[in-house]
Amino acid sequence: MAVAIALCAVVLTPPPAAFAQGDPMAGHAMAGHIVIPKGAIITVADVQFMQGMIAHHAQAIHMSRMAQAHGANARVQKLADKIDQSQIAEIRIMQDWLHRFQQFAPDTGSWRTMQMAGMLTEAQLKELDAAKGVDFDRAFLELMIQHHLGAIKMVDDLLATPRAAQEVDVSVFATDVVTVQTAEIGVMRQMIGQLSRP
Repeated sequence: MAVAIALCAVVLTPPPAAFAQGDPMAGHAMAGHIVIPKGAIITVADVQFMQGMIAHHAQAIHMSRMAQAHGANARVQKLADKIDQSQIAEIRIMQDWLHRFQQFAPDTGSWRTMQMAGMLTEAQLKELDAAKGVDFDRAFLELMIQHHLGAIKMVDDLLATPRAAQEVDVSVFATDVVTVQTAEIGVMRQMIGQLSRP
């Protein structure tokens, strides 16, 4: 496709600070604004959704990688590993999508500087990090449910935005987020009910 640099929308958004991985200035000129080429099917909301979901997924991966060192039981560890592996793969998909449309693609350190619905606060992360064994299992499951509900809200907000999610890959990805994370919430609620009491 020939790229016509006729621009129809420049929307300013707050630039993230510095990302934790790679060159902190890499892509900095693109990080603070979103430019949608004239005639493109994508919208500012689509780009913001993909950028935000990268940060959202990255925090879930950070949480999941705590499980082994904090004495998680086998079922919680298995779930944490599944979240880690699946969301790493999805981050690559989102980064590739953003690059394809010549948009800024955050890296996996972006969760430290971006906040989305459901993401843990610094205090909640400290609470999770301080827990061990069954206390960790319970905190991990409860906080990951909060996290997943936030991702579903992000999809709801995207779909409520006029003209958003018309591009096929955004639409499919958003649907998958709701399907997978709703199912995982059900599993986690069941797991909480099966945890031994202190």
